Amino acid sequence: MLAIDLADRVSFVTGAARGIGRACAAALARAGARVAIVDLERGLAEETARAIAAAHGATARAYGCDVRDPEAVRAVVDAAAADLGGLDHLVNNAGVQFISAIAEFPVERWQNVRAIDLDSVFYATKAAWPHLVARGGGRIVNIASVHGLVASPYKAAYIAAKHGVVGFTRATAVEGAPVGINANAICPGAVMTDLVRGQAADLVRSYGGGISEQEALERAFLEAMPTRRFIEPDEVGALCAFLCSDFAISITGAPIAIDGGWSAH
Repeated sequence: MLAIDLADRVSFVTGAARGIGRACAAALARAGARVAIVDLERGLAEETARAIAAAHGATARAYGCDVRDPEAVRAVVDAAAADLGGLDHLVNNAGVQFISAIAEFPVERWQNVRAIDLDSVFYATKAAWPHLVARGGGRIVNIASVHGLVASPYKAAYIAAKHGVVGFTRATAVEGAPVGINANAICPGAVMTDLVRGQAADLVRSYGGGISEQEALERAFLEAMPTRRFIEPDEVGALCAFLCSDFAISITGAPIAIDGGWSAH
């Protein structure tokens, strides 16, 4: 049986208070890593850190941060590295969505999606880089999306940002290889999280009404997935932990789909 051992390593996870980020943080802690739980909602991050520490006997500390602010990101990366004894893994998970046709897409919403979903990945990578180099290398896992590989209607900002994340991951892998930094992008399909649930009302309106929110979610997500099931956050968390392990030493620059076959057709 494959046993992932991340003892004595430190993981920094953005958007870690809930959903995929929480699942990644939990999987890393379960494997023995000390984990920085980073989220805009500091109170919720503290609750998540306590829960992960209690469940896995791990060190988990909470940090509040607006990932749209490069100086705030740098400060919290430095603080977490100082508090936890270094930095070995960066997981860029923070993300938002906004649903609109391009013709009506509000400029400020476009800018917000880009800032959180793409710009923050650069900010955190830049801030983490010297800490990873100081440890002799490390792992960067960017939570992109199947929408970093394919497109769907009404999600132009998210799709553009996630395609950017995939491209940035490849650039990071090329630059990181000489200093022992591996970078990969996980591209999930429909994971049942608050981010997905929160799209339901907008999707109903985008489809012209007359259907339930559950029907709108299934039309938007499951019809594209041959497996016809929502992915569990823990599936993504397990893949994240594997990519941070020594088993994945030769995997870098890869957009890895975990999408129920969505991007296969």
